[in-house]
Amino acid sequence: MELIEQIKHSLLFSGLADNDLAELAAITVKRAFIRGEVLFRQNDEATGFYLLVSGSIRLSNVSDINRKKTFNFVSPGETFAEAAFYSNRKYQCEALALAPGEALYFPKIGFHKLIKRNPKPALNLLGHLSFIVRQLSRKFMERSQGDVASRLATFLVGRMAEQSTTSCGEVYLELGIKKSELASRLGVAQETISRSFKKLKDDGILEVQKNRVVIYQLEELKKLCEVNERQ
Repeated sequence: MELIEQIKHSLLFSGLADNDLAELAAITVKRAFIRGEVLFRQNDEATGFYLLVSGSIRLSNVSDINRKKTFNFVSPGETFAEAAFYSNRKYQCEALALAPGEALYFPKIGFHKLIKRNPKPALNLLGHLSFIVRQLSRKFMERSQGDVASRLATFLVGRMAEQSTTSCGEVYLELGIKKSELASRLGVAQETISRSFKKLKDDGILEVQKNRVVIYQLEELKKLCEVNERQ
């Protein structure tokens, strides 16, 4: 039952009936990992995809000039390496554990057999891939457009839809990633991110409290996003 609950709470498989979830659980393999462990490397055979239950995963790849670039951080409840489902190619990135945790592994062969009997998980996957494309488009804009403050604002406003609460006109936002990871995602140095947060604090727009951001002036933060969009 615990395994079914873990699958149910993922975005990819949300909305599936209990009998569909039970079929998925039957092909699922639990995989525990430690900090620094590599779940798969770039160019390894793509044998399946994963759902992160706990911990943190960094996805990165090596360019033609042998430079490693991080392009995503995976949080609990998110899936990764979904391209293995529809591709016979190799993994296009490396998955490195930044913290100890656990993932659920869905082998490609078992998943293919399952959807021949029951196409519902495949339909969910197609919709999820569309979501991933939109998410990657947003991340590209975060990295490539505007100054650091406006890119940071774009990230924070986008994150609000996922991990935030509102009380007495203030927005409480869980960052979900370390500042170093955020800096890598936005393509800047960590010191630059810290200076941008300090500037926003000095302007009375927000305040960082450990891994949480308290937004005092949401409209001002959104104006910075608009600057990003115009550039």
